[in-house]
Amino acid sequence: MQTSEILKKVRQVEIKTRGLSQNIFAGQYHTAFKGRGMAFSEVREYQPGDDVRSIDWNVTARFNHPYVKVFEEERELTVMLLIDVSGSGAFGTEGCTKRQMITEIAATLAFSAIQNNDKIGVIFFSDKVEKFIAPQKGKKHILYIIRELLEFQPESKKSDISCVLQYFSNVIKRRCTAFLISDFIAPEFEKSLMIASRKHDLVALQVYDVKDTYLPDVGLLKVVDSETGKVIYVDTSNSSVRRLYEEKWRSRQERITTSFSKSGVDMVSVSTSDDYVKSLISLFRMRG
Repeated sequence: MQTSEILKKVRQVEIKTRGLSQNIFAGQYHTAFKGRGMAFSEVREYQPGDDVRSIDWNVTARFNHPYVKVFEEERELTVMLLIDVSGSGAFGTEGCTKRQMITEIAATLAFSAIQNNDKIGVIFFSDKVEKFIAPQKGKKHILYIIRELLEFQPESKKSDISCVLQYFSNVIKRRCTAFLISDFIAPEFEKSLMIASRKHDLVALQVYDVKDTYLPDVGLLKVVDSETGKVIYVDTSNSSVRRLYEEKWRSRQERITTSFSKSGVDMVSVSTSDDYVKSLISLFRMRG
């Protein structure tokens, strides 16, 4: 892709996603993803009804009059986007690929973060950590992230979520909010999920294509596994084949949702034919 084309696409994504974060998610992100805790702000004179536990005894002794500590929410967060860039993201039958939708969702979350003065960082992963972008603030940083989302080429096409969760748990020392964005077509990752979710506020966003869920009856179909490159021919006119395909999807979904539920991780699923704005609003309200 030419530099001019990339910049044009960056600009298109910026205009759409920045507008969404400003006009639709204003306030909801702040409510859904709170700061680390309460930070000391100032002292003021004691007033009837104040909690006596908040009395600052040193200041009280100095002025011979009760004073209390005032705390404010420590608002600044570090937000990490853990983004699946494996081969299955190239699949899409409903107007856009999973990778394209992931890019827009990630950009929207990034703009929401900087509007709230939060730092934003990214980890691209396949079956290994492909790239780490350290958390920073500012529009320039966001535009760099969007550019990477659009043009980054992974070394591997396979997927392993455990590897990114382990890396994330090790490299980000302080508690942060993290969005794990993937289609979750990957081996089991429950153990590493448990560890990461104890340390960080983890949220899962699943992006899938409707054809991930069922096979249409279109006769003999040539199918290429985008992660392994393996080619097989599938007789989609066979109802047993279609049923097995759907059962495999349902079984994987049950395993995934059970894993997130056991780990206390909020999850929302969105297909490439859906309006992801509604899904994000649903997620924010769930946590509000």
